[in-house]
Amino acid sequence: MNIFVGNNAQGKTNILEAITILALTKSHRVGNNPNLVQFNKKKCSIKGVIKNNNIISKLEVDIVDDQKKLLINSTNIKRVADYISHLNVIVFSPDDLDIIKGSPNIRRNLLNIQLSQISKEYLNTYNQYNKLLKTRNEYLKVLFNNNIADKNYLDIITDKLVEKAVLIYKMRKEYIDYINESIDNYYSEISGMFGIKVIYTPNINIDNYDEESIRKSLKHNFYKNYMKELNYGMTLYGPHRDDIVFELDNNDLKYYGSQGQQKLAVLAFKLSEINIFNNYCGTNPVLLLDDIFSELDIKKRNKLLKFINKDDLQSIITTTDLKNINKRYLNDANIFEVINGQIEGK
Repeated sequence: MNIFVGNNAQGKTNILEAITILALTKSHRVGNNPNLVQFNKKKCSIKGVIKNNNIISKLEVDIVDDQKKLLINSTNIKRVADYISHLNVIVFSPDDLDIIKGSPNIRRNLLNIQLSQISKEYLNTYNQYNKLLKTRNEYLKVLFNNNIADKNYLDIITDKLVEKAVLIYKMRKEYIDYINESIDNYYSEISGMFGIKVIYTPNINIDNYDEESIRKSLKHNFYKNYMKELNYGMTLYGPHRDDIVFELDNNDLKYYGSQGQQKLAVLAFKLSEINIFNNYCGTNPVLLLDDIFSELDIKKRNKLLKFINKDDLQSIITTTDLKNINKRYLNDANIFEVINGQIEGK
């Protein structure tokens, strides 16, 4: 465990953000690259040395205006898919309450980021799916405005889109199934309450997640709703319309859970991901916890630390104080003080 202590607005979160960008090439807080560059500066550069299974890699992300340059061991990497997965991270921040309370797009984005870290096949397939989706949406508009346009071309695009969708559906469902193997255990250990689960909810009916069943169901929806999609000028069915639901005692936490229950549900979700990363990648991810102690009472803080105080799990935690933390955990941790953007060991 590595704990960074400091007052608010001293730069603690910037440390976690830098690590996140180094891992994922983008921030968990800011969507716009230029906003990552310091005021009155033209460029920012983030560098890190990663040791993974005794293999040492030097990673670098440079941002100039809206352009991003990725390097591994000083070699320029053109494709994000070839860069991601050298450093795997799981991030928990106060904004993660939006995972439950926000739009389905936030929850889909969560799945896409995590699955892209553990599977290049998923990342490549998802990128290809989005390109086909854009092409299909554009051609639906062509068909709507030009009744002599060739519908056979739409069918070809649709068939290719379906094939990419099959893998996305399967891997998302598998990921949620893995989450449900341990999320209730983490939630109950920290909160004392049982009955948490995550429901994967595609916008098509899928009775069986074998490839042929998914393929048939999606094709049926496209065939049945051709005129509807034509009028809307967009693809209305597919994994780009997926959602996941957090339930406690079979009630949707978005509507029936307290803010405390929602935060703990997201935290339990993130803790459940650790084993999944280990199973897929052979190593644990780096756990980044931003201002986590302010989200938990004293009892819950120490129960959380029991889970993450492990020799084979690197965690980086930010906090404004170390009050009421069991000394046993503090003795095991590296503690740093952050003052005005500068870091000093304590």
